Amino acid sequence: MKKFLCLLAVLPLIAAAPEQEIRGVLDAQVAAWNRGDIQGFMEGYENSEATTFVGTAITKGHALVLARYLKSYPTREKMGTLRFSDIEMRMLGSDYASVIGRFHLDRAADAGGEASGIFTLLFHKTGGGWKVILDHTS
Repeated sequence: MKKFLCLLAVLPLIAAAPEQEIRGVLDAQVAAWNRGDIQGFMEGYENSEATTFVGTAITKGHALVLARYLKSYPTREKMGTLRFSDIEMRMLGSDYASVIGRFHLDRAADAGGEASGIFTLLFHKTGGGWKVILDHTS
């Protein structure tokens, strides 16, 4: 019984570790974006041909997702300042997690104006840490 109670006490800590790691990836992405570093932002995505971004079109492959971001946000001004909010995370086993949240870009009117929306991310635990393998942003 004592071992069972110890296990119950430790389980929340075990579950919290992956969530903290994933939040670390999201925080690193925001920091990279806000310093104008799209390459750094993309480090949060798995460098794979299967990595998928879904927006108004479907883009597959890390290189093509990167190219899409570089084309859509060619200047620091068009990138604006990014923030995430209302993050909801759900572990899908030990190697996958879904994240739902909101994004907001603060930027000048002549750079496209403010933008906001909702995203769903599917994370996979890889040898290089937690990485986005599917991003659906609207």
